[in-house]
This record gives sequence, structure tokens and C-alpha cells, in this order.
Amino acid sequence: MKTVSTFQRLKDSGEKIAMLTAYDYSTAQVLDKAEIDAILVGDSLAMVVLGHENTYNITIDEMLIFIKAVARGAKNSFIIGDMPFMSYNLSVAQGLENAGKMIKAGANAVKLEGCNEHIITLVKRCTETGIPVLGHLGFTPQLMNTLGGHKIQGKTSDKIEAILDSAKKLQEAGCFGIVLELMPADSAQYITENLKIPTIGIGAGVNCSGQIVVIDDILGKFTDFTPKFVKKYTNLHDEILNGVLSYKNEVKNMVTQPRRKNKTGVKVKKSFTFQ
Repeated sequence: MKTVSTFQRLKDSGEKIAMLTAYDYSTAQVLDKAEIDAILVGDSLAMVVLGHENTYNITIDEMLIFIKAVARGAKNSFIIGDMPFMSYNLSVAQGLENAGKMIKAGANAVKLEGCNEHIITLVKRCTETGIPVLGHLGFTPQLMNTLGGHKIQGKTSDKIEAILDSAKKLQEAGCFGIVLELMPADSAQYITENLKIPTIGIGAGVNCSGQIVVIDDILGKFTDFTPKFVKKYTNLHDEILNGVLSYKNEVKNMVTQPRRKNKTGVKVKKSFTFQ
């Protein structure tokens, strides 16, 4: 069973951390068999599973349903629940209560975006009560409207230092790791080298302590858009489509068989008994 100690051990040993998202029981089973280090039940499910245009519309109650499903399928991977928009922003008490709900649903930790005084206090309270926290800096999707869209972060020395300062504050508050999203590889490497805890990159180059991507992206299942930094390892969309078309064509071309007759030439009437 993987724990927060697994993350630190992997960073200290120089072994990369492999993370993926999952939103359902059967996918979680596969990732567990593959011995993925950690599974993030990401708020990205709002888009790839529920069909929303962004992640703002997912609620804490909806997230709990998917966390429970993943927890039933993954018995060894470390499960992280993504705290959705406005589920932890109103007060520390609100954030702590909802984080606790995620742990009770089967998550081993929660993920929080940003680094202001409120987040720092919430991280401290979570860790004090036994809830591990994964931080998230750089491009933070829940702040997309104030960031002005999907923009690369940490492109200047001042902004890199600001992100590093935030990362150190999260580290001191008790985060066991930090996601770095959409930033130059050199920036992410600099931050990684100046932290004790591991970093998990998503569109941040290969020099982070580990990597995470949305599973539907790398499997080619979600086709509305694909981030430029994502490598597709297969094309499930086309494979599923072809399989469904083959099934449909086979059904459409089925020839109805004539009803069997007995020795007297009378058609056999089959009776059905419903239990």
C-alpha cells in the first residue's frame, strides 16, 4: 500500500513518480494492476466525464461519488481527491469539512490549488487532523478566469521566484508534494531542485519529481481537445467507434430464423416463465 512516505522515498532515490487520473471502478482496477504510484480523482471529470466546458460546475457531492468508485477499484495505489471549485474557499471550516468527506469516501489525500493565507491555514489544519495535502501551483485551472485563460506561468525570473516562495510556504505548511502545471521546463526544474518535497509536473517538462496527465487524453478517448504536451499512447475513441459500428452492422444484418416445427408439422410455441 502506497502512502505519503512513498512520494518522498521516490524523490530521495531519484525514481520518478507516475500518476494518472481515474474516475471509475474499472479504470482504477487497471491502474492498480499497473502499479501506478498515485491516482488523482481530478475535477477534470467535469469535462471528460460529465461534458461540462470547464471544471467549475462539479460539486463536492458529485466528486464523492467518483472517489468512492475509484477507491473500490484501487487497493494499492495512493488515491488523491481533487477539491472542486468553491468547496474550500469560503472558510477553513468549510474546507476542512469537505476534505474530511473525501477521506471518508476513500481518498488518501486531497489536492488544493493556490497559495494565499487561507490556503496555507487550511493546509496546516488538514495535516494537523490527519489529512495529507497535495499542493498545486503554476497554472491553476480554478483560477483560470483571473489568470486570463490557459497561459504558461513562471516565464520570468521574478515569477519563478514567486512560485518558489509559494511552494516553500506550502512545504512548510505540511504539503507532501506540489503539482506544477504549465510552466517552462527550466522553471519547474529550478523549483524542484529547491524543494525538499517532490513536484509533480503536468506540462512542466521532464525534470519534475514525477508526472501526471488525464488518462482520457493519453488513451485518445476524450477528443474535444488535447493539450499540446500530451502524448497519445493509443486511440480508444476510434477503437470504440469501430467496435460499436461493427456491432451495429452485425445486428442490422441479422436474418430472423423461421420458427421451428415439431414432427406433426405444428409450429412450436415457446412459453416464457418470469420469476
